[in-house]
Amino acid sequence: ALAAGATLWRACGLTPAQQAALRQPQPRSLDASRAWLDHPDHHLLGWHHPDYPPLLRRSPHPPLALFIAGDPSLAWHPAVAIVGSRSPTPAGREHAAAFARALSATGLAIASGLAAGVDTAAHHATLAAGGRTLAVLGTGPDVPYPRSNTALHASIVAQGAIISEHLPGTGPRREHFPSRNRILAGLSLGTLVVEAAHRSGALITARLAAECGREVMALPGSIDNPLARGCHRLIRDGAALVEHPDEVVALLAPLAGPLAGDLRARLAAPTSEVAPPGRTRRPRPPRRPDTHESAPRPPTPLPPATGGPPAHTDPDHNTLWQALGSDPTDMDQLVARTGLTPARLSSILLLMELEGRVEAQHGRYHRSR
Repeated sequence: ALAAGATLWRACGLTPAQQAALRQPQPRSLDASRAWLDHPDHHLLGWHHPDYPPLLRRSPHPPLALFIAGDPSLAWHPAVAIVGSRSPTPAGREHAAAFARALSATGLAIASGLAAGVDTAAHHATLAAGGRTLAVLGTGPDVPYPRSNTALHASIVAQGAIISEHLPGTGPRREHFPSRNRILAGLSLGTLVVEAAHRSGALITARLAAECGREVMALPGSIDNPLARGCHRLIRDGAALVEHPDEVVALLAPLAGPLAGDLRARLAAPTSEVAPPGRTRRPRPPRRPDTHESAPRPPTPLPPATGGPPAHTDPDHNTLWQALGSDPTDMDQLVARTGLTPARLSSILLLMELEGRVEAQHGRYHRSR
């Protein structure tokens, strides 16, 4: 990008301010980003990377790149965003935690923004239940905000994923938080608003989710609770009124089908080699940004889970199926049994979950009964 020159920058539609920034890049920021990426659990997924999350790619304004600390495969995992007030009532905090626990137990990932209040309650409850959680930040991926969530930030990096479009070291800026909401909405199959006042950032996330064509849901509350008014407004405008986690699952299930198709297409493509720690993988030749993923191939029919190995053309898929049984098995055991990398296993397990052939409980996997 820096070597391309002003002619190409103008042809790509960059503003004069963006062109000026490219003429005088900040060496400290670039050096800090390179140093951050030297860590084996830190990743950078650009728009042209084959693992760029497909749901986000189809949203109206996807970021050009994502910095991810933790497990990058969570950006593909079916997720529901749980958002709400930074100062919820005790009941609102309990509802956020209860829905997060119940929805994570179904295999959904819980996405939120690491903010105080509802976001924090949802992340904590998911981690405590052994579920998958991802946090989308309005800061750099290495900058917890608020600072009181520093320990939670570290826990999510270790057990989930932190996602940001901003360079490492970027501090909190007011304008970054509304824009980060579009990423949260774009990564999720739907957005659940627990408590929100009339003027709440959670309502921005809900509006952006609707613009992405995703499901918008809200919990009703007392007419005397000012933090329920935003939810009531959403319901009047067409959001789904939900009272139980099962209702959320029923609403999101039809939306998971296209994501399964994206995953099948990705697994059918050649797998990139795993780079050693401290190095980034060589990207594929870039594609035009206005093109979409090719249409997914139809799924290969699989026999019932009680039968023998699935009739699948992918030998890795069949190897993993043979390694699974009725007893829950953790990832380390599956790596030892199959010889596959954790990244490859995660992708195939996710596809099996979407097909209903595999269940996950507290990080362990077994064939569905």
